[in-house]
Amino acid sequence: MTISIIVAAGKNNEIGQRNRLLWRLPEDMKRFRDLTTGHVVVMGRKTFASLPKGALPNRTNVVISRDKDLQLDNCTVLHSLDEALVRFNGEDDIFIIGGASIYEQALPVADNIFLTRVLSAFPEADSFFPEMNPEEWQIVSKEVFSADEKNPFSCIFYEYKRRILKI
Repeated sequence: MTISIIVAAGKNNEIGQRNRLLWRLPEDMKRFRDLTTGHVVVMGRKTFASLPKGALPNRTNVVISRDKDLQLDNCTVLHSLDEALVRFNGEDDIFIIGGASIYEQALPVADNIFLTRVLSAFPEADSFFPEMNPEEWQIVSKEVFSADEKNPFSCIFYEYKRRILKI
């Protein structure tokens, strides 16, 4: 099982404001769709609530919530990230898709991070991606994407792999 975090974050690790994205970048959404389709996606309840059409198609949607009575169409509702990782242990790829609290819990156990670094600051943000320890992560690919008529912000698509720390 490979655990991957997928996130888009501004220059200061901003990821949202009032449970909404701070930008619309179709190129980033295409990357997200290409990477996660056919796999398990794990998210918090607020992230799920922010999805405009509910469960993401062609993926196994897992929602983490403390609400023991919560039921959602086309989703598996579990009560901790650990429970989700145990339940879907046989899957090849699990993608952690947010929000901030779920990212913070997943960072210590993730194998990969697919980060879209949006090259702008968003002072109105109220939700942030946790700091990554640069000694734990190695960039394995980097693709610069310039702003265009459909994508109003330049960004860099990074793929990080966890470094194997030798004792």
